[in-house]
Amino acid sequence: MSSAANVKPVLQGVKIRPRKGVQKATAKFEPTVFRDAFISVLSAATPGNLEEVSAKLDAAGNTLEYRRYAETLFEILIAGRLLAPGGTFLEDGTPASPFSIFQAEDDLASIKKHVDVFHKLMRRYKYLQRGFEDTLMNLLQYINKFTPEDTNKLAMATGLFCSSGLATLTVLNVLFKEHLVKEGLSLQFVTTVFKTYLMDQSVDQFGLNLHKAGMSDRLLDFFPPNKRDEDSFARHFEAEDMKQLVVFQNKKQLILRKESIVENVRSLLEEGRIPDCLVFLKAQIKESGLSEPDFIPLVWTGMMASVDWGTRVDQIDNQILKQVQQYSKLLGAFCTSPKTEIALMQTIQVNFYEDARFIKQYRAVTQLLYKNDVLSESAILYWAEKGSKTQGRTVFMKQMEPFIHWLKNASDEEDSDDDE
Repeated sequence: MSSAANVKPVLQGVKIRPRKGVQKATAKFEPTVFRDAFISVLSAATPGNLEEVSAKLDAAGNTLEYRRYAETLFEILIAGRLLAPGGTFLEDGTPASPFSIFQAEDDLASIKKHVDVFHKLMRRYKYLQRGFEDTLMNLLQYINKFTPEDTNKLAMATGLFCSSGLATLTVLNVLFKEHLVKEGLSLQFVTTVFKTYLMDQSVDQFGLNLHKAGMSDRLLDFFPPNKRDEDSFARHFEAEDMKQLVVFQNKKQLILRKESIVENVRSLLEEGRIPDCLVFLKAQIKESGLSEPDFIPLVWTGMMASVDWGTRVDQIDNQILKQVQQYSKLLGAFCTSPKTEIALMQTIQVNFYEDARFIKQYRAVTQLLYKNDVLSESAILYWAEKGSKTQGRTVFMKQMEPFIHWLKNASDEEDSDDDE
């Protein structure tokens, strides 16, 4: 059979059209062409009529490639023009968009109306969400290139974008760049963002969203290096009438300090450095300003974390008593009042109730601490009679009954001897 016989017939004069999706994928990327068409749409709306702007944007999505040119679209809607590499505006003779955040009045009421246009657009075209946040983050890194007025407008808009859920506080991560922090631009910008955000959301919600953005421990990093301390933080935000943010930061710093104390206790005791641990704790209780009842749970938690607990019940029973015996003097150094003693009992109570491995050892531990003069008779009896309804109280009351009965009888006998 000849090779000519294998040649397939070809249809002459027929042009095969590629599929529409293939055409879009292979089409030349031309942001300036999109920009011109997009600004034309915005220019067709009556100046100042934001309802009409929203309607024009809604309709234009049927013909313009919003998905492909999302970054271009949002640069125009926010800054009014395209950005060139380095953050300057692209200067090619094209006039700025008649609608943008930068074209708004420099007041919150005007910015809110402009932000509402973004809400309507992204409710209609939900796929724009990611492109919006990426573009916003890109713009924020160039706040040193914008005028102070435009930067303030952008900060108010960013606060509204974040408080309403159009963007997350993650966009602020770009403001940790050294040159922006050093010049004080980052602090000035986030101050306006936070103030705007807290007008719509509680400080608790703000804290939750900061945590989600991985920034709850980094607020001080927005301050220039020579002002990166708690006093500067407090003075700055109190002057900006954001006392609630100062309270939030103080609470957060206290939590971090407590976590640090527990971790250091764990580390020092793991290494067997009990004297060093005592010196460390004495310094911490003085520096932190914590009361003994607030401090003693940290000592106990660090002590428990320093032990590699076994899995067998009989091993754990022996281990816990051995550790309490070993660290009784350490606990006693920060347990010098009945109130602190009760706080320690309640801490152990919650700890043992939540970790079933220790639940049967509450009485034995309490008795050992009593024997070693860490807990007093009066504190134990108060715990039994008037202690708060802490977790597991019913379980441990039953366990403690023989010891409580013994203490009461011993007390009665002492009183009887005194009378004689």
